[in-house]
Amino acid sequence: MKKGIQRWLPSGRTGVIAVPFVFLALFFLLPFMLVLCISFAQQRIGVPPYTTLFEMQDNILRIQLNLDHYVFMLHDDLYLATYLSSVKMAAVSTLLCLLIGYPMAYYMARAAESMRNTLMMLVMLPFWTSYLVRVYAWIGILKNEGFLNNFLMWLGVIHEPLRLYHTNWGVYIGMVFSYLPFMIMPLYAHLVKMDLLQLEAAYDLGAKPWQAFVKVTLPLSKNGIIAGSLLVFIPAVGEYVIPELLGGSDTLMIGRVMWGEFFNNMDWPMAATVTCTMVLLLLVPMALFQHYQLKDMEGDQP
Repeated sequence: MKKGIQRWLPSGRTGVIAVPFVFLALFFLLPFMLVLCISFAQQRIGVPPYTTLFEMQDNILRIQLNLDHYVFMLHDDLYLATYLSSVKMAAVSTLLCLLIGYPMAYYMARAAESMRNTLMMLVMLPFWTSYLVRVYAWIGILKNEGFLNNFLMWLGVIHEPLRLYHTNWGVYIGMVFSYLPFMIMPLYAHLVKMDLLQLEAAYDLGAKPWQAFVKVTLPLSKNGIIAGSLLVFIPAVGEYVIPELLGGSDTLMIGRVMWGEFFNNMDWPMAATVTCTMVLLLLVPMALFQHYQLKDMEGDQP
């Protein structure tokens, strides 16, 4: 009897693997499917503010899929400009995080072992404060009469305040500050495991420091660069808080558009359409990264 029951019970490995899959299905896949269904509905005044997709009449199940929102979004220049602006700002922020984070991660990986935990703690220190509080703090720093402008004018570097608040520059500063740890951590994880004997071999063969970096260190850390870039780029595309608080009225970000459609226009189907399109656009770099990893693993196998 017990053997019969055990036959139908999942193994320990299957049970452990099933836990994250069930979690993702409940809290990611199911909500996304609900949003996807809303995107094919029509706007209405009521609760909920959208029509149903399924209707039973005379024992006949009717499915009504409204594609008007997708067609409208493809033909409206505002949404296209918003998507392009979001991708551009996310890409620039990712590049800045990489340029700033790579030297920091490299220094941490080459520091003494007794100092690495302290340096990692300093990188993680901003997370001890609320994300919203950290973004609000930049308002006081970037305003015309804020700390940064007053400090630069006191040093004599500038003679009039720099306009950083309510501009795209302020958004870049806020996003780089907020997402920089997500770039540093995967880079550090790959650089700290790098075999230093390969660098020594390059030096013995006459390579200069910059040549050893380009031909040895950089290729060995490519997976960390890709992982860190995705960790920064993907959430930066849909960022809402930073553009809303630090950006101006001309700052086009898809997160602000979704907020406006959901809460200002109360057009849930249109907002859901924008959301689903953004998710599909984000799946492309994730799929490319997965394909790249699998191809790289297959190339390493004998």
